[in-house]
Amino acid sequence: MRYLPLTPRDRGEMLARIGAPSIDALFAEVPDTARLDGLVDLPRAMGEIEVERAIGQMAARNVAAGSAPFFIGGGAYRHHVPASVDHLIQRGEFLTSYTPYQPEVSQGTLQYLFEFQTQGALLTAMEVANASMYDGATACAEAVMMANRVTGRNKAILSGGLHPHYREVCETYARFVGFELSAQEPAPGEAEELGRLVDGGTSCVAVQNPDFWGELRDWSALARICHDRGALLIVIVTEIVSLGAVHPPGEMGADIVAAEGQSLGNALNFGGPHLGLLTSRDRFVRQMPGRLVGQTVDADGKRGWVLTLSTREQHIRRERATSNICTNSGLCALAFTIHLALLGEAGLTRLARLNHDFRQLINRVGDMGRGRGYLGRRCVGGAGDCRQRAYQRH
Repeated sequence: MRYLPLTPRDRGEMLARIGAPSIDALFAEVPDTARLDGLVDLPRAMGEIEVERAIGQMAARNVAAGSAPFFIGGGAYRHHVPASVDHLIQRGEFLTSYTPYQPEVSQGTLQYLFEFQTQGALLTAMEVANASMYDGATACAEAVMMANRVTGRNKAILSGGLHPHYREVCETYARFVGFELSAQEPAPGEAEELGRLVDGGTSCVAVQNPDFWGELRDWSALARICHDRGALLIVIVTEIVSLGAVHPPGEMGADIVAAEGQSLGNALNFGGPHLGLLTSRDRFVRQMPGRLVGQTVDADGKRGWVLTLSTREQHIRRERATSNICTNSGLCALAFTIHLALLGEAGLTRLARLNHDFRQLINRVGDMGRGRGYLGRRCVGGAGDCRQRAYQRH
């Protein structure tokens, strides 16, 4: 039985409202060559093993990230994910209901989200974290909107070292939500004078560390300037593993931190899904987007976990919402939590140093080969990129 929720009259009213003569007119921008004029040419029925083989043959036409060297990265890198991560995320404790609004049946989900928040706060040296965002880029844009709400101001400054995809997402939010962006031009290798741009209308300055060009910065001085002028400092981290080796943003005076957590527990997966982290100072917690899991005790005095501070309606009713994000990347957050728990603090430090060692190796190879066609530019990708280049040169 077909489910037809709209009557012809309903469709007519909707088309009239948007000024379209027909439903076909809505697809006018789609080229004729891309349209189907009939059913897809698929067999009416196949056995399970036949379907598996057919899909396997189609999948084999793709080039998997782990099957060949790749040198672009740009915020998404190949890292080893232990087999235990995939095994543990399938345990029954975590296969509870999709939504954690019902704590009595979602304790497994709520507990690991609480642990995820704890890990995020510790990694970034901040006081509070939410239950995850969709990815680093949307976490960045949501951090800017959060700063606007906290300060009551409407202008954000973006560093030229910010990942260009993150900048584009911020620009999209600004266009539709209605706030001002001042984005600096990319300037690899040059120090930015962002402090002089902060004025009485500035809500925040968003910087990245390490930046898109691989440069590390100490943003403490900029944080002081922002605070003196009533603005917030947002620090973006596109490679979460780097926090095993560099000073966390919280120690530099950051007010909000947005990060991409894909490198821990999550494969590349053709560009998604990824995992956004957002942490902040405790005094800003009521302006945080998304969900927040808290620890409590039940009627018998036993420890338990619940969603806290905000209600479900806050993220659904438009006039009360702090964000258009009303959920979280639950499975990706679970994989992150398990992987980081397996690594521990010492393991994360070793992994970060390994990444750094490969970067140093590729720099030395580049110095050796410069002028002989070995390397034409610096390696600005992740450890996988650098390692592959180094091995190729040797």
